[in-house]
Amino acid sequence: MTEASTFPRVIAVCVSKHKGTIKTPVDTAELTVEHGISGDAHAGPWHRQLSLLALESIQKMRDLGLEVEPGSFAENVTTEGLDLVSLPVGTRLGLGDDVVVEITQIGKECHTRCAIYYKAGDCIMPKEGVFARILEGGRIQPGDRILVLNDTEH
Repeated sequence: MTEASTFPRVIAVCVSKHKGTIKTPVDTAELTVEHGISGDAHAGPWHRQLSLLALESIQKMRDLGLEVEPGSFAENVTTEGLDLVSLPVGTRLGLGDDVVVEITQIGKECHTRCAIYYKAGDCIMPKEGVFARILEGGRIQPGDRILVLNDTEH
């Protein structure tokens, strides 16, 4: 975490029109219950409506000399200060003031090498990406706080 940050937070929110491509950061995004980010290629009625990746994971790739940024690995939400891959499936996260998501999958199997792999030289989403479904919708933006919620809270 940076010195200015004392809590887990959203670093970037990113979208793309096509699957398997790098996502572009946006100022804000609307998340719809059981759908995902409006206008994003991965949105829909399935268990991977939202993808999250830690800035710390992206930094590992930067340390290897790759020029990568939030969105480079097709993640929707880049986080900071939260060990995403240590959270078990079923964990609920509060993003910003209104959004609640539930982790449905940690990592994924890639059957083919996508544009991300060829541009970045590797892809960390299969090992360190986290996927979630939207339980409560709303808007999120960079700087929003992330809370790990207990089942009794929602």
